[in-house]
Parts: sequence; C-alpha cells; structure tokens
Amino acid sequence: MNTAATRPAARSNESGWYEIRLQGRLDPRWSASFEAMSLTTGEGFTLLRGPVVDQAALHGLLHQLRDIGVPLTSVTRVEPDDATPPPHHRDTPNTHAQEPDMTLTAPSAPVATSGAPADPTRNHARAAGIFYLLTFLSSIPALLLIGPVLHDAGYVTGAGQDTRVIWGCVLDVVNALTAIGSAVALFPVLRRRHEAMALGFVTSRLMEAAVVMIGVVSLLAVVTLRQQNAGVGSDPTTLTTVAHALVEVRNWTFLLGPGLMPAFNAILLGTVLYRTRLVPRLIPTVGLIGAPLLLAAAGATLFGLFDQVSSVGGLLTGPIAAWELAVGCWMTFKGFDRSAVTALRPTPDRAGTAG
Repeated sequence: MNTAATRPAARSNESGWYEIRLQGRLDPRWSASFEAMSLTTGEGFTLLRGPVVDQAALHGLLHQLRDIGVPLTSVTRVEPDDATPPPHHRDTPNTHAQEPDMTLTAPSAPVATSGAPADPTRNHARAAGIFYLLTFLSSIPALLLIGPVLHDAGYVTGAGQDTRVIWGCVLDVVNALTAIGSAVALFPVLRRRHEAMALGFVTSRLMEAAVVMIGVVSLLAVVTLRQQNAGVGSDPTTLTTVAHALVEVRNWTFLLGPGLMPAFNAILLGTVLYRTRLVPRLIPTVGLIGAPLLLAAAGATLFGLFDQVSSVGGLLTGPIAAWELAVGCWMTFKGFDRSAVTALRPTPDRAGTAG
C-alpha cells in the first residue's frame, strides 16, 4: 500500500525539502537563480533539490521553471538526508531513502516532434517580427501617399488631395505604433541578458514613435488649414507660409525619427542579439554595420551635404533597411534559437555585463 496516497496533507503548508525533476538539461548557469537549491544534470534530465520555505515559495519556483520553458516531470517532497544518487551512480541502492510525503506529476508539456521543449519566447519573437514587417508595409506607402502635401507648394490654396494625405498619416501612425509594439514584445526576452540595453531599446523606439507622431500632427494641421480657409478669402501668402512651416516640421521629424533613431535601435538590439545568438549572427552584424552608416547619412543631411531622399542617402541607409527586414522575417517565421533561449539567465543586468 502506498503510504504517500493515504497520508493526510497535514504538512502541506510547512517548510520542507523538495526534489524537482525536469525533462532536458538545464544550463548550469541557472543554479544561481534557485537560491539554496542544488542543480544536477544527467542524460536528458535536470534535478533540482533543496529547501523551500513554504507552499507559496514552491509555487513561485514552479512558475519560474514554467517561464524558462523546460518541461516539468515531477515534484517530490523528501527528507533532508534523502540523498538522490548522482547520474553515474543511479544503480546504487539508496539505503536512506524513504517514502515521499507528496509527489506531484506535472501534465505533459507541449513538446516538439524532435523532443525539444516548447519555446516560451516564440510568441514574443513572432509578435516582434510581425511588428517589424508592418513597419515596412506602412512606412513606404505612407511616404507615397503624403507626397502631394510635401511637394506641392500651393497645396494649402489649391484643390488638395486631403483623403490621400490623411490615409498616409494613418499609415504613419501605424508605423509609430508598430515601432513601440516591437520593443514591448522583445523586452521580456532581452532583459534576461541585459536589462539596461532592453530598456534602452524600448526608450529608443518610443522616441522614434513620438517624433513620427509630431510629423503626422503637422501634416494634419496643413489639411485642416486648407479645409477651413478654402474659398474664405484668406491671404494666400500667409496660408502658404504657415503651411510651408508645418511641412518643414514634418521634414525635420522624418530626419530625426526614421532617419536617425533606427541607428540607435540597431546598436541596442543588434548588440544583444549578437551576444546571445538568438538569431544568426549575420543578421545583427548587418545592423551593427548599418548603424554608423545611418548616423553618417543623418549628419550629412543635417548639414546640407545631400538630401535625405537621394541616391547617396539610399545607399547609406540600405544596410539598416536590410537588417530590419531580415530580423523581422527571421523572428516571424523562425523565432529564436532554443539553445540560446535556454542559456539566457533570468537575472538580467548582472549576467548581461559579462558579454
């Protein structure tokens, strides 16, 4: 008769020692994250063993293991002297072992056909990749749609193409929101390696989105100015001057937003991805090469050496565009490397500084 099945759960709220068995080998660097628990790995399994202060702490530990993505096999309450033999002595009888007070067998976790555990970062990577691709799908048509208000000096006094321009502004709003979305989706993963860079990436994307939104507001103000003063007899010179000033605001935001901030995005995100090998290193390498080129292009445009939309500008910004498209496609369709995900530490910044 199994005494574990008949014992009352009188000690379920007491502190005790637990032995937690996981499917797959957990990187030994995780041992520092489990406080007093010892970590032992064997062929195809990992064993955590040590004291847990109460049931709340046990559930917290199990949630932490779930977030790592390693399937849980069993949780067994043991006595402090109930030593589990190491993997190479598994056939040696344990004369001090006793019947466990409690054994919890976890339901089978989703496992790929190759036997690898489910990737807890897959949804984060997919969401970030989709946001990156939406940035491409929204920004290029937006630039074409707002063309009339950018290039027609008499737009505010003419018939105008307000609907077209408004749709272009809507796509620019989508562009700003997807920039924020990509950073938010990646933050929980990146912070495991380097929290400061992860937070910097979120801040950089927020700044880029904010600058883009200022440009959108300035163009919508031109549309409003044209609609409210059409046929009213307002001074055409004054209207044209005000509209031109608003368009120039948008041109500066285009330089300081999409023309500058992606360089900082590439430095921050590319560095973390390169160090962690979450994606093939070629992809972040392209971004890290493209970042200084984009900074050079933005500086040259700022001092009037050439226009932002020019052949030279396009040549210098090409690597950044290739990096963003490549990382977006990879995260959407491939996701992060599973071995690299397992190697990530949950203690963000201290582990990340080791490089």
